[in-house]
Amino acid sequence: MGLFDKKFCDVCGEKIKFLGNRKLEDGNLCKDCASKLSPWFSERRSSTVQDIKNQLAYREENQAKVAAFNTTRTIGEYYIVHLDEDAKKFCVAQARDMRTGNPDILDFSQVTGCDLDIDETKDEVTREDAEGKSVSYDPPRYDYRYDFYVRLRVNHPWFDEMRFKLNSSTVDIAYGSNMPSAPLRPGAPAGRPAPRPMVQRAASFDPSTNAEYQRYVAMGSELKEVILQVRQEARDEIAAQNAPKTAVTCPCCGASTIPDATGCCEYCGGAIGG
Repeated sequence: MGLFDKKFCDVCGEKIKFLGNRKLEDGNLCKDCASKLSPWFSERRSSTVQDIKNQLAYREENQAKVAAFNTTRTIGEYYIVHLDEDAKKFCVAQARDMRTGNPDILDFSQVTGCDLDIDETKDEVTREDAEGKSVSYDPPRYDYRYDFYVRLRVNHPWFDEMRFKLNSSTVDIAYGSNMPSAPLRPGAPAGRPAPRPMVQRAASFDPSTNAEYQRYVAMGSELKEVILQVRQEARDEIAAQNAPKTAVTCPCCGASTIPDATGCCEYCGGAIGG
C-alpha cells in the first residue's frame, strides 16, 4: 500500500482522515476511537486491535460506574482526586464536575503506592555590564519555578501509574524573595533593620518559606495520607471478608452455627451477639 492510500479503522471500520491514523501493533486506529481510550493508557503502539476493542468495552462499562459515583471529598486544584468514601472508590479528573468526562473509576484497594514529585526549574538572573552585554552575577543568581505532581501507582489492567499536576499555575519564586530580613545593626534604632544583602548564595535558598510552595506541599501530603489510609482500610476489610469462618453458639436456639452475611443464625435466624 502506498503512503497516501486510504486507510480504515480496524476497530470501528470508518475511513481514517488525513493525519488521523494511530498505528497499532497489527492494524490502524482512528482518532475518534483513540480519544475514547483511558487518558492514563500509554501502550497503544504495542497493542493489538483486539486489545483496543477490549479496552473500549471496559471504557463503556466504566461510564456506568461514573454515573453511580458519589463524590464525598475532593483534593487538588488542576487535576482533582474525587473520593467516594462510602463505595471505597476514587477517580482523577481534570474537571471539578467529573461526570463531564469518563474518568477511570478505581477501588481504593487497587492503589499500590503514592508519591509527591516536585519539579524545579531555575532561570539565571543576569545584569548588563558597561558594554551593554548580559553577564552573570558572582555568585550566580536565579529565579525558581515549581510544579507539584502526584504519582499514584495502581494495580489496573490498562495502566499502572497515574501522574498528574496539583497546582493550576506554576509557583514562581523570584531571586531574593525568600531571603530573611537582615538583623539590626549594633546601635541602630528599633524598626530600622540593616539593608538586605545584595547577593543570594545557593546555600541560602529555601523554597519552603514561600506560602504557595507550602500550600501545595501540604495538599500533596494530605492526598498521600488519605489515599494510603483508605487503601489500607479497604484491604483490611477484604482480608476480613476472606478470612475462614468459625462456628459460634447461637444465643437464641443454642445451635452451633456459622453466621450468615447479616450476622444471623443459619438455623433460627436469630441475631448472633444480641
